[in-house]
Amino acid sequence: MKRWVRVHNRSRENSPIGRALWCDSFSCRLRGLTFRREIPEGEGLLLVERSEGRINTSIHMLFVFFSISVFWVSSEGLVVDKTLAKPWGFYAPKYAAQYILEAWPTVLDEVQIGDQLEFINEE
Repeated sequence: MKRWVRVHNRSRENSPIGRALWCDSFSCRLRGLTFRREIPEGEGLLLVERSEGRINTSIHMLFVFFSISVFWVSSEGLVVDKTLAKPWGFYAPKYAAQYILEAWPTVLDEVQIGDQLEFINEE
């Protein structure tokens, strides 16, 4: 069963995306957005690692055919890095993270490094 969370930016008191798919299994993280043609507007993907790190939160954009905004978030919910990821690239955060939030490119300006994010379960 799919698990969705609402992403709330506590620093700006807004929700930059409507909801994100909680992706904590190996297969879900491996698939990510590979071979998809788009991500629905207002939705995102939240890749969840077991622990913080830089290597395990690196991403690739192989066979992802559109640009996305990517936010690396620490275990405490602090945004530690962000980038506009383009197709066929490889990206790693500058600092250790546990979560990778992927969303529409327009979301990049709505979340800043240092913002505090909260992931709220949807019922």
